[in-house]
Amino acid sequence: MTYFNDTAVSAGAQPSRIAALMTAVSLKMRQRKVYRQTFNELSTLSNRELHDIALSRGDIRRVAREAAQQVG
Repeated sequence: MTYFNDTAVSAGAQPSRIAALMTAVSLKMRQRKVYRQTFNELSTLSNRELHDIALSRGDIRRVAREAAQQVG
C-alpha cells in the first residue's frame, strides 16, 4: 500500500523559516562564544583569586553557562 502526502509550503513561509533558522544558529554561536570566553577567563584564575570572588573550580562551568544564557 502506498501513501502520498502533499504538503504545500507557501512561497512566503519559506524565507521566514530560513530566517528563523539563521537567527537561531546565530544566537547559539554567540552564546557558545560567551561560554568559551567566560570559561577560559575564569580557568586562568588561581584558586586564591577564585576564592576572592566567591567561586570554586567547580563553579566555573555553571557561571559560564549562566553568562551564555544571558545573551539575547
